[in-house]
Amino acid sequence: MVIMSALFSFIFPPPSSLVVSGMSVISLVSLANAGFSEIRGKHLNYSKFWNANPSAEKQVKLSSKAGMLLLYTPAFLAGLASFWIFPHQGLRSTLLQSAVTLHFFKRVFEVVFIHKYSGAMLLDSAIPITLSYFLSTATMIYAQHLTQGLPEPPIDLLYPGIVLFVVGIIGNFYHHYLLSNLRGKGEKEYKIPKGGMFELVICPHYLFEIIEFYGFSFISQTLYAFSFTVGTTLYLLGRSYSTRKWYLSKFEDFPEHVKAIIPFVF
Repeated sequence: MVIMSALFSFIFPPPSSLVVSGMSVISLVSLANAGFSEIRGKHLNYSKFWNANPSAEKQVKLSSKAGMLLLYTPAFLAGLASFWIFPHQGLRSTLLQSAVTLHFFKRVFEVVFIHKYSGAMLLDSAIPITLSYFLSTATMIYAQHLTQGLPEPPIDLLYPGIVLFVVGIIGNFYHHYLLSNLRGKGEKEYKIPKGGMFELVICPHYLFEIIEFYGFSFISQTLYAFSFTVGTTLYLLGRSYSTRKWYLSKFEDFPEHVKAIIPFVF
């Protein structure tokens, strides 16, 4: 009872919608399982792990650029459409819609203008990731819609959420930019990233993405937003662990002090 009372001090009451309640559980469990699978060596096949599966050569492949556009575009369009479907529902809802839409717009922008590519993406991995982003965006916005008319949580996290979102999206973009600068024109080989927080962790872009998602949760203050964010955190912890392990296996001079995602800790 004490835990539940503390929880409801900073989130809206759980929605009456069985769909949203079910999605809260599904998102948390599925993303956490994906994170543990990464640690066990069963990777989603994109980026440097695109061909980690022995059967990858026999599966349908997309170019990395096409695959990344497939991942982010439906979620971006869902965020954009939400302004028409749920217009003028108050400051909190508008800020959440804006933050989610801006997040995926940035990802599409990076795919087209920032990232440099070296591999491919398996369609079998692209489809579940695309669905996850699209459904999480739609569900997060719909869950916010269901809070209309409810009393605000006793502890207001809206403005801290804005700060976290801004820090997260800027930090994520900056480190994606540093990654893109590692390769010259026509180069495809991987290098040890340098600069920024790459001096401390190998996946600072994941760290700032987690910060960004906690920004979503603080702005939203719904059970679904927090469930999805915790699940995303667990997945990115697993993915960053595997990424550091990959760099250690490929580069003899990889600095041991550089952690996976949390400076000096993990």
